[in-house]
Amino acid sequence: MPDQRDCYIGLMSGTSVDAVDAIVARFDSAQGRPEILATHSHPPPTGLRDALLGLSGAGQRLTLLEYGRLDQAVGSWFAEAANAVIDKAALSADRIAAIGSHGQTIWHAPDDTRPFSLQIGAAPRIAAETGCSVVADFRNADIALGGQGAPLVCAFHAALFADADTHRVAVNIGGIANITLLPHQAASDTTAIRGFDTGPGNGLMDAWIQRIHGRSHDAAGAWAASGTIDDALFEALASEAYFQRPPPKSTGREYFGLDWLDRHLEALPHAPDPADVQATLCELTAATIIDAIERFGPGQEALYLCGGGVHNRYLVERIAAWAGPRPVETTGMLGLDPDWIEALAFAWLARQRVLGQPGNAPGVTGARGLAVLGAWHAAPLPSDAADA
Repeated sequence: MPDQRDCYIGLMSGTSVDAVDAIVARFDSAQGRPEILATHSHPPPTGLRDALLGLSGAGQRLTLLEYGRLDQAVGSWFAEAANAVIDKAALSADRIAAIGSHGQTIWHAPDDTRPFSLQIGAAPRIAAETGCSVVADFRNADIALGGQGAPLVCAFHAALFADADTHRVAVNIGGIANITLLPHQAASDTTAIRGFDTGPGNGLMDAWIQRIHGRSHDAAGAWAASGTIDDALFEALASEAYFQRPPPKSTGREYFGLDWLDRHLEALPHAPDPADVQATLCELTAATIIDAIERFGPGQEALYLCGGGVHNRYLVERIAAWAGPRPVETTGMLGLDPDWIEALAFAWLARQRVLGQPGNAPGVTGARGLAVLGAWHAAPLPSDAADA
């Protein structure tokens, strides 16, 4: 009987820890273009989000027992998301070639004396609870080659969005924002791909509104829009050395978190209104995205947004204002729903692992060469295997 494992699942939970995005896709064998079969967004169990967000603060502590329990809890959460999207697609586990699980990043330190990136979400548990093979730990193979291990979506962006006639930039706005610079050469030459994390995306805004109002996010950016940009705070935040640092570079909530914001607020001679802080954080995200494009990718003609930030209408307005005459669209204009690009990227990365093809872009991460990314965790054997 021919192998029917022709579908891939991507699982992604970002720095805001609001849900696992799960997607089932099938890829065209010739061009690798995806056909999306089902999507599902799976919120975390009660208490798990707070536990994970609490790990990013300065001076955080975690016992080995707590670490192990969190790892298993996140694995079960991801497995629930995978099973839910398999059900939505009306598939069985034997149709899934592999699940690509990003895991939940709890610390990203590519510039440490011993570089590493740590994601939890026990892949063997996902395999056991879904009956599917799992590919996880995508970042560290690139880091071992001297790379940043992030952002990982850039090679996928190039495969889908590079155009031989147009200089494009894909802007992914999750908790952290990142860009993929796609000059027209990137359509045929993967070494032309460039990209990096620009800095905060939604993450600081989410954390601030959670602190002040107990809400997980600023719906449509309404609270930010009600405030006024605090010039002194904006100048202090925008002067952060990370923004001027040339790529390759990547960052996370352990850098751009509330501790970072608090240090700047405490240094001001005045206490801004909380809504003004939110407006300023929104402006920071918009300004640093466009500044990064102009500073390190001049000549880009069109911007395509994806990620949760596309739903923050005020943020999109501010990005468009900073972008000037360049059109700002979502990836929906290119045929792919902006909400599902990151999850789809991990389905694609799982497929790259199955095919033994590289998943990194050295021009993005700074790695010494191409790498097949991800550790393989085989599906459980059939119950009758021991009798064979």
